[in-house]
Amino acid sequence: MRIYLDYNATSPPLPEVIQAMARVLADVPGNASSVHAFGQAAKAVIDDARSEVAALIGAEPTEVVFTGGGTEADNLALRGAADALEPTGRRHLVTTGIEHEAVLNTVKVLERRGWRATVLSTGASGVLSADALRNVITPETGIVSVMHANNEVGTIQPIAELAAIARAAGALFHADAVQSVGKIPVSVKTLGADMVALSAHKFGGPKGVGALWIRRGVRLQPQQTGGRHERSRRAGTENVPGIAGMGVAARYATASLGDADRIGPLRDRLEREILARVPGTALNGDPASRVPNTTNISFDGIEAESLLIALDLEGVAVSTGSACSSGTLEPSHVLRAMNLPSPRARNSLRFSLGRATTEAEIDFVVEVLPTLAHRLRQIGRSAVAVR
Repeated sequence: MRIYLDYNATSPPLPEVIQAMARVLADVPGNASSVHAFGQAAKAVIDDARSEVAALIGAEPTEVVFTGGGTEADNLALRGAADALEPTGRRHLVTTGIEHEAVLNTVKVLERRGWRATVLSTGASGVLSADALRNVITPETGIVSVMHANNEVGTIQPIAELAAIARAAGALFHADAVQSVGKIPVSVKTLGADMVALSAHKFGGPKGVGALWIRRGVRLQPQQTGGRHERSRRAGTENVPGIAGMGVAARYATASLGDADRIGPLRDRLEREILARVPGTALNGDPASRVPNTTNISFDGIEAESLLIALDLEGVAVSTGSACSSGTLEPSHVLRAMNLPSPRARNSLRFSLGRATTEAEIDFVVEVLPTLAHRLRQIGRSAVAVR
């Protein structure tokens, strides 16, 4: 039995997505910028997908720019807005310490260019308070970037309230919604942001394609120069099959947002049973304000990597945090930014459920996990005794 509980890293593509991409690869060979029939057929595929993605987030199709993924969408938002704002003298940026590295590392690049950055702590809850933002925003603040849902602990930020604070100060607001779109209803109008990033492979689409929603009237400098693709905001021949797949995934995500009513209780049962059956466990992040598919649990006295490998040998795939940070021995930057002790940050696993998760799979995990945890703790104690 193979059990996949790492949907926040990537979700398996829907069969309908694979079929749509194969059809476009075989039957739609044209370049969408060409004026002949082959090109116009490709353009029609992109237009249909753009409408589906826009419908998923309550936007207008003309406001959606396709990118090579969530990381590029974040980069286009932050770098593009920074380039447009620099002549105004607004060179202060506010973000949080729990952002994805696509944001945090881009902020570091902007700092090297002379921007001043304020990185706020969310505290142990993983949720940023409005007062924390209000206390640091200044007339020089040009951009505020706060993710909608965190990829490691699942916490949801009060984006509408935060965006209103930024707007009142004349700053642009960017929200990385990669981990919320497709899991909970997301309306860009309700969020009140100026730019929202999303990624296809987080909701059943293909890897390597994403989108940035840009509020009409927001000025961005393109970060790829070339032709006039994507309304002159992202040069380069469009990935028509990938975009087609994203469109299909968006359509299915729009129709299946009710899955949260099934996935949420499964997540809650997994979490409840682990906390009850495995001593020395604790939940990380706010238990209420979070997406319904994610739980992050610390296991006292157990290295998370060891437990991850033990679960993998049992056929269960989980994660220690962001897939983009795998391979490092450093504790999760998200958990550290939440001011959790380093041992707890090192001892935490993320379980993220999805559309294919079943009750039988949850039963299996809660059955094998206590034994694995006990065995690893015994090994750890024996190693300490030998020293």
